[in-house]
Amino acid sequence: MIKQYLKLSKIEGPLIVLKGVAGAGYEEMMDIRLDSGELRRAKVIRIEGDTIIAQVFEGTSGISTDNATVTFKGSPLEIHLSKNILGRTFSGLGEPIDGGEPILSEKTYNINGSPINPFARQYPRDYLETGISSIDALTTLIRGQKLPIFSSNGLSHNQLAAQIVRQAKLKNSDEKFGIVFAGLGIKHDDYNFFKSTFEESGASQRLVSFINLADAPIVERISTPRAALTAAEYLAFEEDMHILVVMTDITSYAEALREISSAREEVPGRKGYPGYLYSDLSTLYERAGMIKEKKGSITFIPILTMPNDDITHPIPDLTGFITEGQIVLSRELFQKNIYPPINILPSLSRLMKDGIGEGYTREDHESVQSQLFALYSKVIEVRSLSQIIGEEDLSPLDRTYMQFGREFEDRFLNQDFHESRTIDQTLSLAWELFSLFPQTELDRLETKYIEKYGRWEK
Repeated sequence: MIKQYLKLSKIEGPLIVLKGVAGAGYEEMMDIRLDSGELRRAKVIRIEGDTIIAQVFEGTSGISTDNATVTFKGSPLEIHLSKNILGRTFSGLGEPIDGGEPILSEKTYNINGSPINPFARQYPRDYLETGISSIDALTTLIRGQKLPIFSSNGLSHNQLAAQIVRQAKLKNSDEKFGIVFAGLGIKHDDYNFFKSTFEESGASQRLVSFINLADAPIVERISTPRAALTAAEYLAFEEDMHILVVMTDITSYAEALREISSAREEVPGRKGYPGYLYSDLSTLYERAGMIKEKKGSITFIPILTMPNDDITHPIPDLTGFITEGQIVLSRELFQKNIYPPINILPSLSRLMKDGIGEGYTREDHESVQSQLFALYSKVIEVRSLSQIIGEEDLSPLDRTYMQFGREFEDRFLNQDFHESRTIDQTLSLAWELFSLFPQTELDRLETKYIEKYGRWEK
């Protein structure tokens, strides 16, 4: 039964208050019809007895307590989905913003989907190739994984996100692959960058975007990632596609959650964020994965900016507990003009061990990855020593480590925005760098791989 109310009780900023309401549901959608005929929408964010508080998506400017009629819709936000969403751009509410026609489908989907039941999950195995050496070789992205990128303000995470969207593909597979991109609180110039990059590369045809701009309503920012993940679930589990979800910036989402929590007058937790930030983030992250007896999969790359470069901040801290590793961007590498500025030492992919090697990437992949980490870790130690005694006083072997560090950063980590490397090219480049050392220094490489892939003179 549709409930209609002719008078508001109070208006507080972007919130409206109605009293004497019976049977309203949390997150239920409402239509607000002004006397002028204008239609706005709102979502119930708090219920206290027969009093409800709702946040208006378009804001409350022009609304008074007696010039609006409120109609309860009886359901949360739902969106129409079909295969025709590929190549389209939508708002955080699932409405087309690309000038195209609305999606026509008989079924609607509640954006507040449920996390995948752990019992129904299938363990991720195969990998996704991004064409980026530091990711494919050292923090390999496994199909069905949740692998966040920890960045900071001013770093090149937007370029990295665009490059992943443009280059990502299934390795040696003819299965259907698509990408869902979600922009949360992004600036107009960033949106234009993403839009032009996707269009110029031709990635738009396999891509569906959900965009919430920085000047859009805060409450829409809460809906945007859920609408994007609902679209991903539809494509993966009803259309049997392998879907990569790239979402930026989770920090903007958490800030919106904090603002709405404050409007609800809830008791704040760490740094003012609501105490349920962990469980709220998990309702997003845990919607990714693979389901037994389903052909499709959802791989999730959420990108977040760490306030003040603080990896112990609540948002990256809690994200790390839920996801399966992290890719950490470095301000030091960024200042050296290295792109992408991925700091490999604190970065890891917890699932990569089961998705690399013979039958997946290449037989020597695990050994190469382990050796690169060991060598670069030693580089950091030698650099610290050289700052004390000077590079000219280092031993010949330590100077080799210094040379390796420079070449590793300049040739392996550093990569052009438009350059896509295959996993074979990446691993071959690593073997070129190994040839700087005597074989006795490479204790992580098996002899059979040295004989097969080594670049030393015979």
